[in-house]
Amino acid sequence: MKRSIPRRDFIKGSALFAAGLALPGLTSLRAASTRAPRRPGPTSRLQVGLVGFGTIAHATTPNFLSDPRVQIVAVADPVSELPNYGYAGEYTGGRLKGKRLVEEFYAQDAKGGYTGCKVYEDFRDMFAKEDLDAVVINTPDHWHCAVAVHAAQHGFHVYGQKPLALTIGEGRRIADVVKKHGIVWQTGSQQRSTEYFRMACEFVRNGRLGQVKNIKVELPGGHKNWSRLADRKQPEKPPQELNFDLWLGPAPERAYTPALQQLNWRHNYDFSGGMITDWGAHHLDIVQWALGMDGNGPSRVEIRKVTLPPATDLYNTATDFDFDVIYASGVRVNVSNNAAGTNGITFEGEGGRSLFVNRDKIETTPKELIREKIKPGEIKLFESRLHERNFADAIYNGTEPITPIEVGHRSITIAHLANIAIRLGRTSVDWNPATERFTNDDKANAMLHRPMRSDYAV
Repeated sequence: MKRSIPRRDFIKGSALFAAGLALPGLTSLRAASTRAPRRPGPTSRLQVGLVGFGTIAHATTPNFLSDPRVQIVAVADPVSELPNYGYAGEYTGGRLKGKRLVEEFYAQDAKGGYTGCKVYEDFRDMFAKEDLDAVVINTPDHWHCAVAVHAAQHGFHVYGQKPLALTIGEGRRIADVVKKHGIVWQTGSQQRSTEYFRMACEFVRNGRLGQVKNIKVELPGGHKNWSRLADRKQPEKPPQELNFDLWLGPAPERAYTPALQQLNWRHNYDFSGGMITDWGAHHLDIVQWALGMDGNGPSRVEIRKVTLPPATDLYNTATDFDFDVIYASGVRVNVSNNAAGTNGITFEGEGGRSLFVNRDKIETTPKELIREKIKPGEIKLFESRLHERNFADAIYNGTEPITPIEVGHRSITIAHLANIAIRLGRTSVDWNPATERFTNDDKANAMLHRPMRSDYAV
């Protein structure tokens, strides 16, 4: 889902950026006397810090490096550098890995090499010592809210990876603090910046399928074993490369278990919400876009079936699921994990017309329907060709990016609603998107928030 700018298109600018020098006429954005968010002039460049450097950072960092308006100056991660435990070698993580990737890129065009990327164990030290303009949050989900609050209070613009937050309450907290401090926020739901998904939403919004009443969302299921650590579920001594207490951060205290490392944390509710939040963050976001429901949401979730591991299992998120999301308009969205491995969205319209879209293709029934063009005067959705570059554009232009904070919050809320119903053993829950509360359901409302460990609470 990344699309880097060709190297030849930014060589002239990035060579001097890499060497830490200013191009003629450029000014630094660094002004330590203010914490207000800064809007750079057209000849200034953004000083960016990376918070966390794991798997997703490998996909997004090259796109920031490829933008000559951006200078990555620091990386913070409680991991120095973990060895490769069976995951693809290029995805081994840690602050030293991030530093090398950044410096090797800039060194391509810097005579004598480049060593200007600093590293920090704790992002709070980086925020205090580096005069940043923007940060990229690449941490596990349980850290998203705390990092976002700190960043906004410092006046840093934020690119925050999806899922936006661990809970609905944390999502609302992030949204409120972003608005309070006036920073630019881009949620990392990068499917909005790809052609197939934008085309699909334009087709639906412009009535090419007639009235859409049913939508089918198919997600991966199960517990994917991201590394050989998955079977090591008993407590062990943390490796010296990892500050495990800092890695836990706001999450409940527990002993170090290797099976939680290298993305396997996605399968534990203390840190994430399983595949429902992982992939649901992407596809449910597209459903919201297609229905014109940004800033809003459904009114009901009905659970058809679900398979959960024992509550005592380290991996306790749903492995199989099938639920319906119902909007006040009557549109019904079925979300399930498909045994055949299908991953995508099907919009079902009138007269047998339908549209299927995923990251690889877009197809319509009948086939010739795909040839219809969006005409002048019809709905034309904003076109962003590269999610990371759109974030920088928004900072420079003082405009809203394609996936701003409220959009990201409302989209992932749907996945959280389903997980709350599942964890409570409910067949259905009713939701008021205006008040962001469950209807007459104190137990469900109690799950909108979770306590944070005192040393890391915001």
